[in-house]
Amino acid sequence: MDKLLEFGRKAMFYVRVLSGYEERRIRSYRLQLQNRLEQAQVRKAALKKIPEQVILSEVRRMVDEMQALNKKLEETEAAIEDYFKPIDKEAQIIMKMQLEGEEKTMREMMNAMQKQALLEKAEADKIANISSVDTNQQKPDKAPTTNHAEVR
Repeated sequence: MDKLLEFGRKAMFYVRVLSGYEERRIRSYRLQLQNRLEQAQVRKAALKKIPEQVILSEVRRMVDEMQALNKKLEETEAAIEDYFKPIDKEAQIIMKMQLEGEEKTMREMMNAMQKQALLEKAEADKIANISSVDTNQQKPDKAPTTNHAEVR
């Protein structure tokens, strides 16, 4: 019985081969395999692109975050500048007042120093005149000589 079944199977195989059924089946199987390979290659290429796309999207996201942070920073700096503008103006006014006060005291000191120098010069001239008069009285024979006093 087994031999009969084996013979029947072989006979059916020969019939399928001779009729071309087995060849069509093999071709269709080969085409299925080829389609699967192509689809696998497409998926593989897509998977290779995914990390690049992920990296690019991450970079874009980071750039967007950095731009947002820069914008917030600029807005904060502008707000700080606006906040300190009145204080800066007051500080400038105070500095001008201090400079004007210092200039005024400097002018007063210069005037006082000039007056002091004039007083010292006048006193030195008086002393020089007195000493020359004294020397003229002690030595009437000689002609009067003028002494030059140092001026500070």
